Amino acid sequence: MNNQDIANLYSEFVLPTYKQHPVCLVKGKGSRVWDIQGKAYLDFFPGWGVSGIGHCHPVVIHAIKEQVRKIIHVPNNFLNLKQAQLAKEISKRSFPSRVFFCNSGAEAIESAIKFARKFGSEEGRYEIISMEQSFHGRTLAALTATGQEKFHHGFEPLVSGFRYAQLNNFESVKRLVNEKTVAILLELIQGEGGIHVATQEFVKKLEALCKEKNLLLIFDEVQTGMGRTGKWFVYQHYGIEPDLMVLAKTLGGGAPIGALVAHKRIQKEVLTPGTHASTYGGNPLAASASLAVFKAVEREKLLQNAQEMGIYLKNKLEELKTKYSIIKEVRGIGLMLGVELSISGVKISNKCMERGLLINCTQEKVLRIVPAMTVSKRLIDQAVRILDQVLGETS
Repeated sequence: MNNQDIANLYSEFVLPTYKQHPVCLVKGKGSRVWDIQGKAYLDFFPGWGVSGIGHCHPVVIHAIKEQVRKIIHVPNNFLNLKQAQLAKEISKRSFPSRVFFCNSGAEAIESAIKFARKFGSEEGRYEIISMEQSFHGRTLAALTATGQEKFHHGFEPLVSGFRYAQLNNFESVKRLVNEKTVAILLELIQGEGGIHVATQEFVKKLEALCKEKNLLLIFDEVQTGMGRTGKWFVYQHYGIEPDLMVLAKTLGGGAPIGALVAHKRIQKEVLTPGTHASTYGGNPLAASASLAVFKAVEREKLLQNAQEMGIYLKNKLEELKTKYSIIKEVRGIGLMLGVELSISGVKISNKCMERGLLINCTQEKVLRIVPAMTVSKRLIDQAVRILDQVLGETS
């Protein structure tokens, strides 16, 4: 079968919920993937950030193989060794916490929303302030929390209780706080929104406001978490700790898993037995894969590599900025970078794919470049060379 044969199957049998490239990927290793026809691609947007330590990392493969021989699923009314060990690993590298496991970032956001509502229910507080240009997932409440109207169309009436402020505009947040407010939710680096980074001053003021008003501070670390920015979690660049943190993507190294991480400083019991659940959440297979991710990041010093390669890649992109006037700005932290253009970026990302480089275009004009943390200077040079060629032909 070839790419077109697979596309034909999709047309007949799969709901068309994605804008898809007519390419069927069948193999991946590190920062490279291959399609069904044998063409190789350099993947600098691996799995929308899921394969953050590269495709098919051998440590993850080994862990999955070992676990699948023993038991794949354990219902959550029984104890699960791997889940308990994983919760300890997350807490050890973040803050004193307890963890709820699910299957995706959207589910983890839903868990955070339910936690916040339950937290404020006795006082009648349920409103959550999120940011314009944010993205938090596709389920109905996560969709409503997303501060982009284009994702809302056709799904009204949306879930009540969400209000939108502007990232890095503290007064816009403060104006929205009232007696019904229970939490503030944000990405410290907006991914889908165009790689916009929260400032230190803004985040410090949010922390103070939350303490003053007894609001929960919730960080969505679905894309930024697990080392992408050179620290385990991006909030660690800011010197504060959230009340709730949401994880997914790289957490599983390719296996589907999400997590809600709740700080132990929240004294009262909030999500108690019967208030929330996830049938597959934290199953032994996914939890084993996630434990392997922690092992690989530490063993291979990938936090340090993300820092060093992030600086190297950003410098290379800045060099392109001096060369091409269509590049307005290069921004981001570590290996989560965006290149904002003055023209549409879709054709550029598509041409890069034709040349064997996979990147993403978001917000029409921002190229998202988020390679695996295992990336090397050699691979970065190859990727930038292709991007350089495409930009040269375009401008």
